[in-house]
Amino acid sequence: MNASTVNESDARETEAKAEVSIEQKETEGLSQGQIVRRRFFRHRAALISIIVLAFIVILAFTSVGVNLWGLRIPGWWQYSWDEIPPKVNNGVPTMSLWPLQFGDHPFGQDEVGRDIFAVVMRGAQQSIMVMVIAGVVATIFGVVIGAVAGFYGKVTDSVLMRFTDIIITIPLIVIGSVLGNTFGSLGAAVLGVVIGLFAWTTMARLVRGEFLTLREREFVDAARVSGARDRRIIFRHILPNSVGVIVVNATLLMAGAILLESSLSFLGFGVQSPDTSLGKIISENQAAFSTRPWIFWWPGIFIIAIALCVNFIGDGLRDAFDPRQKKMPSERAMARAGRAKGPMAPVIDTTPSTDAPSVTVGMQTAYTGDVVNFNDPRPEEPGDVQHKPLDPER
Repeated sequence: MNASTVNESDARETEAKAEVSIEQKETEGLSQGQIVRRRFFRHRAALISIIVLAFIVILAFTSVGVNLWGLRIPGWWQYSWDEIPPKVNNGVPTMSLWPLQFGDHPFGQDEVGRDIFAVVMRGAQQSIMVMVIAGVVATIFGVVIGAVAGFYGKVTDSVLMRFTDIIITIPLIVIGSVLGNTFGSLGAAVLGVVIGLFAWTTMARLVRGEFLTLREREFVDAARVSGARDRRIIFRHILPNSVGVIVVNATLLMAGAILLESSLSFLGFGVQSPDTSLGKIISENQAAFSTRPWIFWWPGIFIIAIALCVNFIGDGLRDAFDPRQKKMPSERAMARAGRAKGPMAPVIDTTPSTDAPSVTVGMQTAYTGDVVNFNDPRPEEPGDVQHKPLDPER
């Protein structure tokens, strides 16, 4: 092995040690929750998505108020989604960027005269409600069924997984259309529960896979030996170790739920009149696409924004909970870590110079530059008890 290869391997080893020391210093003295929170806040896209999603939720629920099961709380916006004010500017949006002004109808008005801003805010409320309720219901069902199937296995696993396979074979859009047409008139909350009852299959399969792996670990055997019951082992020992997979998949379920609700409402099987949702707004005004296109811009923008924000948040949670995700330290941090370990030992180049005096003995070349006691590489001769310095004439 020549000196350059040795130097490169030493450099790589030193760099790896510096990287490990940096990661250990960053997580030293922190709990698992603090480590996850710190990793999540480093994900810029997820952090921006949380801010944007929080802004949309606050804007939607405070602007036009809340009307839930007969309880109505007014908002700060001057118009309601079911109010028909007189037309202003022929229904064209009054909002302009320069000079910055909003006017009475910043999103414009439809053909009847309803304020599009109020209608879109009400639609965003309903879509967000369906998204959250469907995600929570699907997560609960998926976790319970997947945990029971993965922990007990055998007959229980076979029965539950075959039932899951049956639900998977039925297209979700077909189930949603049939049930949405039946229960859509009861409100967004009931529609969210109905969607959640049939959207848990992916969650169940993922949780089952995690439980099949974790139930063979040493801490589960220790809990069994200590006399813990199955329910305690499932919910106190195994389930906390699966929280990463559960949280990430729950965000994906929510993103899929809002898209499914928008599709069902667009087809007429989702939220029913007199209420509205983002998909229903597009469906009701599809005939005016060529004359009043702004009616489609804002519901579509809000659907895309909410779905993207939820997906980016799920991406950040996946990186935060996955211990294999590591942040590569910068060159400055690597240099600081290297200096903290002290100066590196000098590397001595042991490669012999080509002009050094040498003697060829047999098939080997011996360099005799500064060698004082160089032993003859040939086997010792009979009667020669001790090696003597190399004799060129020998």
